[in-house]
Amino acid sequence: MWQLVIWIGLQIVSYLLTPKSSTQSSVTPGEVEATTVDSSGPVPVLFGTRLIATPNCVWYGDIGTTPIITCSGGKK
Repeated sequence: MWQLVIWIGLQIVSYLLTPKSSTQSSVTPGEVEATTVDSSGPVPVLFGTRLIATPNCVWYGDIGTTPIITCSGGKK
């Protein structure tokens, strides 16, 4: 019984100590926030899965929106 009380207490403490996330402004479908190219910055060499704080994006892809007219998923 006392283990349950300790577990509930720890859950409450961990909830209270969790950092609050900041809400970002919503992006409308026509807006794209892409990083820019900086030729003077270093090129990072990565091994494995890493998080790059300031990525140097050279190509972002074909940016555009296409409306979905019908949804035919799951039908045979």
